[in-house]
Amino acid sequence: VQLQESGGGLVQPGGSLRLSCVVRGFPFSSAAMSWARQVPGKELEWVSGIYTNGSTKYTDSVKGRFTVSRDNAENTVYLQMDNLKPEDTALYHCAIGLVVPLPGLVPEYVYQGPGTQVTVSS
Repeated sequence: VQLQESGGGLVQPGGSLRLSCVVRGFPFSSAAMSWARQVPGKELEWVSGIYTNGSTKYTDSVKGRFTVSRDNAENTVYLQMDNLKPEDTALYHCAIGLVVPLPGLVPEYVYQGPGTQVTVSS
């Protein structure tokens, strides 16, 4: 199973980025998918997820700014990030599975990509 993220970069506050994650070796259409992020020295933080029926979930800090979507024909999940803030700076990973963690709990995934760096700075 392979997951590969792309689309990260350096953007000014208020800017936008679109992350992509291609999944290989796994029946993508039958998998819920998540996006999670990590800052050096801190735990992994769940950000967003999408179920197989297309319904979505978001952590409170990104609601109204981030949009998760999927294309089953392309085995790809996306994260559209708008109105980015410096506190969104992190390494963003996609992962197979979606369990919204209870406050304070760290998500764990069997399959997770290496990540793509997002830096929000002026």
